Amino acid sequence: MDKEVLKIIQKVHGIFKEKGLKLSVAESCTGGLISHYLTDIPGASIFFEAGVVTYSVESKMKIFGLSSETISSHGVVSEETAKEMAERIRLLTKTDCAVSTTGNLGPDVLEGKDIGLVYIAVSVFGKTFVKELRLKGEREENKEKAAISALEFLIEVIES
Repeated sequence: MDKEVLKIIQKVHGIFKEKGLKLSVAESCTGGLISHYLTDIPGASIFFEAGVVTYSVESKMKIFGLSSETISSHGVVSEETAKEMAERIRLLTKTDCAVSTTGNLGPDVLEGKDIGLVYIAVSVFGKTFVKELRLKGEREENKEKAAISALEFLIEVIES
């Protein structure tokens, strides 16, 4: 594992253990990579409650109860969907904090939205923050960058 990635993961572990917070993750475009990163080093079971990958629209609606209005009005790749995913997984798992990802990693334009467009949301104690990414790499590189960016955004929100 890349040393910089390891540093970020260790920082998440440290913050959540020190603060005694619980974390859950709702992933779409990152396909479980955030959950993988969190559990790649020992000790995640102290704070990491659950990670759920919902790739289809149907699974987002069934598992998270995502609003059909949100999807029809804004699309799966949207700030609103990322926000709702983070809020729903936090409530479902009864955690203090949740992070979500949704986006288009390609190879085609999706919902008229460019390849590399990703939304990350962090929901903490009922407040939700969203960040938009416009990634320019290849699919795998974008997936990794989205997962790492989500962890960095999580750190930023928790520390502020």
